Amino acid sequence: MINMSKHNKNSLVIGAILTLMLFLPTLFSPVTAQIKVTERVIEDNIRSELVTFQIVQVVEGLEHPWAISWLPDGRMIVTERPGRMQLIDGSTVTQLKNLPPINYQEDQRTAPQGGSQGGLLDVVVHPDYENNGWIYFTYSSPGDADGVDARRATGTALARAKLNADASDLTNLETLYTLMPRTQPGRHYGSRIVFPGDGTVMFSIGDRGLRYPSQQLTNPAGSIIRLLEDGGAPPDNPFVNVFPGNLRPEIYSFGHRNNQGLAQNPLTGEIWATDHGPNGGDQLYQIEKGNNHGWPNVAFGKEYSTSEHIGIGKEAPGVKKPAWVWENSMAPSGLTFYNAEPFQDWNGHLLAGSLIREEFYRIVLDYGKVTHKETLISGKIGRIRDIRQGPDGFVYIATDETNGGIYRLEPMR
Repeated sequence: MINMSKHNKNSLVIGAILTLMLFLPTLFSPVTAQIKVTERVIEDNIRSELVTFQIVQVVEGLEHPWAISWLPDGRMIVTERPGRMQLIDGSTVTQLKNLPPINYQEDQRTAPQGGSQGGLLDVVVHPDYENNGWIYFTYSSPGDADGVDARRATGTALARAKLNADASDLTNLETLYTLMPRTQPGRHYGSRIVFPGDGTVMFSIGDRGLRYPSQQLTNPAGSIIRLLEDGGAPPDNPFVNVFPGNLRPEIYSFGHRNNQGLAQNPLTGEIWATDHGPNGGDQLYQIEKGNNHGWPNVAFGKEYSTSEHIGIGKEAPGVKKPAWVWENSMAPSGLTFYNAEPFQDWNGHLLAGSLIREEFYRIVLDYGKVTHKETLISGKIGRIRDIRQGPDGFVYIATDETNGGIYRLEPMR
């Protein structure tokens, strides 16, 4: 006869060990260099078509920094993919504690090589922070798999928290959303966050490397998600109460592969995104309610293993066409609309980053079409992961490196 009590205890112990293994690297991941505020000019007199500028290294020693945001008083928040959130106040760097369990694997292989892309991802301070104190962030959440082939799996999650009184820890942590079903493999999590200004929050979830969910409205992978700011689906989302009744109400648009650039135009309210193609075919397009962006049925890239074209073609009825396609991969990540005084000749222009090419672009849009593109930086600071306009109006860049940094672009008069 089986001793059920002993069996249950053993199962609990095994489950606990497996769960701990998923996010143990978050707790003990080694820091490869000391984080330090440097404020050091690394190159000046960089001439572009409209502005001459210099690059200032602001912070060094960050391990794969993923996103930058600011509190209203100018303090900077930076996420590191291994599962750390840093608060930078002048020359003081404080690691904020009390993050939720985060799945991170020390595996820096690329996605085609089967590498993991999970960890702590985007961070955005709520636009009304002075009144509500909320900081929103996305991450890869570990948990139970919904299938029999894996005991544990992961999914993109959105959470929010506040700073405690002495700004040393996070408090009031709330997980607003977790991708269900959690799946394997460990890639294509998205994920960028935008507040449209209508009481909702939007963020991207990649197809999790599985492709097919992007066209299945019963699965939110490969979608732009739109929630109320305190969680739950807004009643005006496009698939709420739509036949046959089981479509995911949080989906705003679908047919995406892996959006790691998402930005709102402050002048028009339009939301734009960049999307990773598979092997070529990276895209830039506008996000609109209910749109299908085609992946994987419509694509501009090829299979990694055979170089065969993916899908049925480059267009199809009912599929939104992109505004721009990079036929050769540039791996887009980081996207912002610029609108400030220091680079006033860039006002209204999109700024986009490239991981593979280590490039930084200025893109001019006119009525939804790309009319001009300029490469501002190429191969000077590393893999560009995030681009933000700072509260001082300067442009800030995070580089996705083992010894990554935050850089600032300043015009030279």
